[in-house]
Amino acid sequence: MTAVQLHYGGMPPRTDAADAGELPVVGVPRRERADAARNRQKVLNAAGRLFGEHGVANVTMEQVARAAGVGKGTVFHRFGDRAGLALALLDDRERELQEAILRGDPPLGPGAPPRERLTAFLDALLDFTVEHAELLIAADSGRPGGRYLTGAYASWHRHVALLLAELRPGSDAAVLAHVVLAPLAADLVRHLTEEEDTDLERLRAALRQSAAAIARPEGPTRRRRRR
Repeated sequence: MTAVQLHYGGMPPRTDAADAGELPVVGVPRRERADAARNRQKVLNAAGRLFGEHGVANVTMEQVARAAGVGKGTVFHRFGDRAGLALALLDDRERELQEAILRGDPPLGPGAPPRERLTAFLDALLDFTVEHAELLIAADSGRPGGRYLTGAYASWHRHVALLLAELRPGSDAAVLAHVVLAPLAADLVRHLTEEEDTDLERLRAALRQSAAAIARPEGPTRRRRRR
């Protein structure tokens, strides 16, 4: 996977992830013939329109092919199933978020203290998850635990692990990063906001509080006095 070099001042060497300072790049485009690229974009445009109008679960691959004006075999060969289409539709959106992390303005982008960057990232990822929850859930349906195998999740996890390693030197930043990201699973966010009717700002505040507790350095252990 392609990686972009990030610079985290004072970064401790241990994160138990990839080499320190490298963030996997989401959705690096592969080279393809011009006609194949045009067909791919036609399929994605049609899928995005149909998913938006009818919901992902109510659209078939045949309908997407018909709306795109391409053969059904082309759609199945290129994307496999609706989960594959959902992943492809998420790709550009995820690249936009990563671009903001890599080169955007602080605090989401470089230049802010790690605690502020962590809070800004969780805010942005929550907004992203709420906006694209249906696509994220559909993309995960293709394989149990599929979200953890995507380049996007690897990127978000790496970013959080790097920040946590700065905030809690010597901690198991790689595992803690999974713990920080776990509440942002799309199915849980959708359940909380739609089924539990949890206000988005209430959820945002809870995520910030949870991440702050995880990122807080441990104080010195006090010895109990013997009587």
